[in-house]
Amino acid sequence: MLLGTALVLLLFGATPASAHAALGSTDPDDGSVVQRAPRHVTLTFTESVGLLDDSFRVFGPDQRRVHTGEATHADGRSETARVGLPGKLAQGTYTVAWRVVSADSHPVSGAFSFSVGKRSATMALADTGPAEDPLTRGLYDAARYLAYLAAALLVGTVAFALLCRPAHTTPLRRPLVAAWWTLLGSTAVLLLLRAPYETGAGPAAAFDTSALVRTLTGRPGLALLARLAVLLLTAAFLIRLSRRRDTRERPVALAIGTALAAALALTWAAAEHASAGIQVPLAMTSSVAHLLATGVWLGGLVALLLTLRRSSGEDLVEIVPRFSRIAFASVTVLAVTGVYQSWRGLGSLSALTGTSYGRLLLAKLAGVFVLLLVAGYSRRWTARIAAPAPVARAAVPARVPQPVGAPVGAPVGEPAGHAGREEPEEPESPGELNGPRESDGPGEPEGPGEPEGPGEPVEEPPASDADRGDRRRLLRRSVLVEVAVAAVVLMITTVLTGTLPGRAQAEAARQAPAGTLPPTSQVTVPFDTGTGSLTGRGTVQVTLDPARVGENGVQAVVYGSDTGLVVVPEVRVTFTLPSRKVGPIDAGLTDRGGYWSTNSVNLPLAGNWTMKTTVRVSDVDQVSVERQVRVAP
Repeated sequence: MLLGTALVLLLFGATPASAHAALGSTDPDDGSVVQRAPRHVTLTFTESVGLLDDSFRVFGPDQRRVHTGEATHADGRSETARVGLPGKLAQGTYTVAWRVVSADSHPVSGAFSFSVGKRSATMALADTGPAEDPLTRGLYDAARYLAYLAAALLVGTVAFALLCRPAHTTPLRRPLVAAWWTLLGSTAVLLLLRAPYETGAGPAAAFDTSALVRTLTGRPGLALLARLAVLLLTAAFLIRLSRRRDTRERPVALAIGTALAAALALTWAAAEHASAGIQVPLAMTSSVAHLLATGVWLGGLVALLLTLRRSSGEDLVEIVPRFSRIAFASVTVLAVTGVYQSWRGLGSLSALTGTSYGRLLLAKLAGVFVLLLVAGYSRRWTARIAAPAPVARAAVPARVPQPVGAPVGAPVGEPAGHAGREEPEEPESPGELNGPRESDGPGEPEGPGEPEGPGEPVEEPPASDADRGDRRRLLRRSVLVEVAVAAVVLMITTVLTGTLPGRAQAEAARQAPAGTLPPTSQVTVPFDTGTGSLTGRGTVQVTLDPARVGENGVQAVVYGSDTGLVVVPEVRVTFTLPSRKVGPIDAGLTDRGGYWSTNSVNLPLAGNWTMKTTVRVSDVDQVSVERQVRVAP
């Protein structure tokens, strides 16, 4: 039902905005040839962007870096980036590498080229610097994932203690302290790594004082500082809560805890996708509610798992149903906010399968579906644990007709005068209340369903301790599976928050000018067969167009040692993605009479692909050379 609702919403038209900055246009246009050297380079994005000290790197036809001015916003517009160029530029092709920070805190980078007067005869791939440092990105993503986990555990554990009211909270103290310290440490790591993450530098750049100062003045850095402040207030609240035992203060504690949890979630919403794009106030509210519901449900599962291991069966009869109701409410909030955020991020139905964001979203939905299946299994055992124990039913004496004239209530077989005799005292113990009475009418017929012996109780035997233990054990196992699946879902969520939304990708494509050439990746590959002939040594200029996930075109032009075009019997290009064990994928180049090309190479995944170029110059002489090419999402 939820997936159907999401698909119906996606069928409506998308509004012209996005939740993640993407390059919309460039001036000069990518791939264009201008007759007069431009005075500046201007980039226009779909959302506001932040500039870095080294946002632009411009390389000339000789592959030397061109001196440029300071990067600024064009005409004060925050969605633009501009850099000034020298007054005189030589003829040839120029490569512009750029890097900015999106309003939702994620760095965005790329490169394009333009030519002054005419294109260069040969254009080697300029060393535009790394798009990102793998170690920095890995450490940053790991810290983000730990922060998500710790926040969910912290919020969920406190909510479980306040709402489910377990008799003993001792099992919850250790995970609560561990969650607080983990969130504190991961936030500090994110704050230190923020500068190198933005610039694509190594982790050592985290100790650059000037870069750290720049981080502390930007919105992502301020959000991380606010998170640290909220954590300190949370520590004071938890210490006070642990020393207070008065149940009358529970509503106040619940209100303070809710405010702190909302403030904590707001530090994510203020620096993620919700902070940019359409309907920002509603998106941030939805994001805060989504994060809180995630924490209450998933963090509460861990608290429930620990409680199942330590608490008695009598305590669980009240705790488990309470958490079941809270979990149901959390799932409802997650469904509503999740549908809205999916619509906001995707923008169209085709983006669900045609973009990396959509495919990650489908993977997350599949994980949530599995999580709900396991939760349904847990709910069965929850109902059995919460079922009241059967109560023994006392025997009811058979109704015996009283003689005519006997006072109402007088015992059968006693004269009327004895009706006023003092009755014996009622037994005080429950066992005496349920004790058997002697029947005054032996031989009287028994009614249907009456016990075989007069006065014998009918009792449904309650579940044994072994049965109750089995139920708790089965519930504990299913909750453990829920926790494991939830950890995987949070991992996918971490990757999803750093992925360009489908709406932004479509918006960038719509804003691109009609005459602009698509972005390409051009690599010059030197080769030497060792034969010493004119054709045995040279270069192959390989162009991958548009260098994105999906169908690509490949063109290869072979130059000899004298830089002139040469004809060779065969050129073969294959692509391999070692990190995902994909390939080799043969491009299947066809000789076009002077160059080799194809328009049907499907590269299914983004990443750093290994392009292997094989040049055969004779029947027995050939050489293979490998180069790295970047395939964008």
